[in-house]
Amino acid sequence: MTAALSPSRAGDFMSCPLLFRYRTIDRLPERSSPDAVRGTLVHQVLEDIFDLPAAERTPTAAHALLEPTWTALQERSDQAREVAGTLAQPAWLDSAREAIDRWFLLEDPTRLEPAEREAPVSAVLTSGLTLRGIIDRLDERPDGALRIVDYKTSSAVSEGFEFKALFQLRIYALILWRSRGVVPRMLQLVYLGARSELVRYEPDEADLLATERTIEAVWTAIEEARRTGVFEPSRGRQCDWCSFKAHCPAWGGELLPMPAPPSRWARLRRSLRRRWRRLRAGR
Repeated sequence: MTAALSPSRAGDFMSCPLLFRYRTIDRLPERSSPDAVRGTLVHQVLEDIFDLPAAERTPTAAHALLEPTWTALQERSDQAREVAGTLAQPAWLDSAREAIDRWFLLEDPTRLEPAEREAPVSAVLTSGLTLRGIIDRLDERPDGALRIVDYKTSSAVSEGFEFKALFQLRIYALILWRSRGVVPRMLQLVYLGARSELVRYEPDEADLLATERTIEAVWTAIEEARRTGVFEPSRGRQCDWCSFKAHCPAWGGELLPMPAPPSRWARLRRSLRRRWRRLRAGR
């Protein structure tokens, strides 16, 4: 394994090491989720609407983008095609429209000009660990202050879970601090589910240093688990949508043996496939 980690994979390991292993090391296929595909669709519409002039960024314009975006998503995504075959599509598309309408109640895109959208970011920590990810939206004020924005098509989490929900954004803030020398002024989660809400947090250097220590500890634990082959399962809320229960001892399943390390050629092919998928997605 190369010393590289994304916020989502760090979150996987922290919630369940076995989930991390099956996703990242074994790379087992996962069933497609209508909720996840709807999230991808809504994210794309909310990215594309900023291609329009500010005055034209209206709910009507966003609705007009929805069906062409859904058609394009099915053309390039196996998961979207799989989900499309199982859906009552009119009702499902209506749920995507509702999420978009909630966004307009929370933010006014006619007054926003994002500095970056779907922005790939990365930074190398002093330990040599590379952090990388993609930020949904990065806003910049005239004075240079940055705001990291992340869209969630789920409902807002309860107050006790907000710290965990903001952890991914703290990692993005750490990446920007280490790569650009700027501590983002604000982290903003935009929840677009039935319980829509804006969750905001202003980090400081102490927050980001603590986040860096946590990430280093997570990577050390990942390396130890890789060395020993022991990735313990952890039951929790993530089990409700996990695709791997049949191979999870915590649910009576049979643990799969650790796969052999991939060859250099296999790693190269995997890297090329990832780059090709990003090019097809327009990233």
